[in-house]
Amino acid sequence: MEVQKKLKIAMLGHKRVPSREGGVEIVVEELSVRMAARGHRVTCYNRSGHHISGAEFDSTDAGKEYKGVRLKTVPSVRKKGVSAVVSSFFGSVFAAAAHYDVVHIHAEGPAAFCWIPKMLGKKVVVTVHGLDWKREKWQGGFGSKYIHFGEKMAVKWADEIIVLSEGLQAYFMNTYGRETRFIPNGVSKPEAAEIREIDKKFGLKKEEYILYLGRIVPEKGGHYLIEAWREIHSSKKLVIAGGTSDTDEYVMRLKKLAEGDERIIFTGFVQGRLLEELYSNSYLFVLPSDLEGMPLSLLEAMSYGNCCLVSDIDECSHVIGDAGIVFKKADVKDLRDKLQSCIDEPEKVKRYKEGAAGYICRKYDWKEVMEETFEVYRSESAQKGNFKFEKGYR
Repeated sequence: MEVQKKLKIAMLGHKRVPSREGGVEIVVEELSVRMAARGHRVTCYNRSGHHISGAEFDSTDAGKEYKGVRLKTVPSVRKKGVSAVVSSFFGSVFAAAAHYDVVHIHAEGPAAFCWIPKMLGKKVVVTVHGLDWKREKWQGGFGSKYIHFGEKMAVKWADEIIVLSEGLQAYFMNTYGRETRFIPNGVSKPEAAEIREIDKKFGLKKEEYILYLGRIVPEKGGHYLIEAWREIHSSKKLVIAGGTSDTDEYVMRLKKLAEGDERIIFTGFVQGRLLEELYSNSYLFVLPSDLEGMPLSLLEAMSYGNCCLVSDIDECSHVIGDAGIVFKKADVKDLRDKLQSCIDEPEKVKRYKEGAAGYICRKYDWKEVMEETFEVYRSESAQKGNFKFEKGYR
């Protein structure tokens, strides 16, 4: 039996671990904790500063170590479009200078500095969680160009690129002729939480609310959901749960859209018990996104046994398969009709609920995701970095 070499692994590109500030942070935590439990030495380079939704959400677990994972804090600045650049630069420099076998960089923007550890002899793996340069908050300025540059640096320098969807895999091949590894996100079967806190705080009862949970950003389509909901005939509540991501103006736009409809509740960022209760007791989970990488909130919602209604983009429809309901992306009328149908047909919703958790937990398992990622670390890379943009360099 082959004895696996214990690796020294650096993770960077996320904000902070432990944290639920976004999908990247969840992925980094799930992978690093599992690899540390296998005896590998994993270090996460955390960004300095406070939780993106406010200092009150800072983790009390953050110190020098978390569940066997070493935590190091790198300098940053609290300014939109700059904090990630600064922290990624310092993280890349520190990781390059230390004794690591693998430097794993998450997201396209941070990959702009992947050449630094590569030049110092490290194996560099980049996970592209989505085409972040397409996100609305980065359009029309430096952000989109910088993130797109990071994508190209990953193509040129990374030994391996991991993508979260087959659509992203096709994009890198068609655009750059670059092979990538498709490794989706995972999910674990949770314990359902009975209603306690959400009733006290928001007046919510079991199966008496529709749930959206995720970052409040334009590409996730909250405006479609509120526009559709205002035409829905139901006494149920619509819960919009999640924090901003440098998108305060968009949140104000949503609250303006919701004015006069007392059925719509904005919870702000949620975690811990509140999060578990919201997932466990909703009637329906809705994700009306225009753009996704691989939505962890959708995996989590299904793992709690939710009936899920999602837009028909590949990154959502591929996840749910036949175990959920889809509507036409950006089509408010179709979203409204599907919502009303779900409210009017509780037996249909019940059938989807009964099959959701088993389906999603069989299809996406964090243990398998970790094993596949580790195989990427150990593999002999076909690309060897130094890709010459033989195709599609723009």
